Amino acid sequence: VLIFMWLKFFLIWRYFRFWSLVGGVETPENMPRCINNCPDLESFWKSWHASFNKWLVRYVYIPLGGSRRKLLSIWVVFTFVAAWHDLEWKLISWAWLTCLCFVPEIVIKSFSNNFQAKSTLGRFIHRELCAIAGAVTVSSLMVANLVGYVVGPSGIKVLMARMLHKDALPALGTIFTTFYVGVKLIFHIRDARKT
Repeated sequence: VLIFMWLKFFLIWRYFRFWSLVGGVETPENMPRCINNCPDLESFWKSWHASFNKWLVRYVYIPLGGSRRKLLSIWVVFTFVAAWHDLEWKLISWAWLTCLCFVPEIVIKSFSNNFQAKSTLGRFIHRELCAIAGAVTVSSLMVANLVGYVVGPSGIKVLMARMLHKDALPALGTIFTTFYVGVKLIFHIRDARKT
């Protein structure tokens, strides 16, 4: 669902941005980065409909206290976004599930920003933990979008029961491993660009 939505919006926005630029109107890039290149929710949302994100930050997030009250602000912002799209329970559940996934990321980032691994082993462990966290983030984003745009809140039990059934665990493990490897690849590409 997410990849299809990203590609659809990417093509639509790029098409109209092209014609704006041809007409001499400078417009912002709305999809500056592929969603597969976002190992955390914060970078994902900065890269998804970037102009709307900037508007939300300026007119909703900052007046609510911005980064000083991030844990509270995200609930209001995402609930607003869900209501802005359409006032439906499935979109509200999407918003709240996204926030539930966002809270651990915010807490972990606040602690890890002060952490600086000094040894090679420490840096390796930190990078592996970041890759695992990235895979969890991608997985949770997929689940939140499945609930919000496919099964709705009434389908959460069925979705979770089928995903966690013993027959589905090998597929789930393969998917998670793929996300983990993908996040590690993102880190490698970013490191290569820095040098």
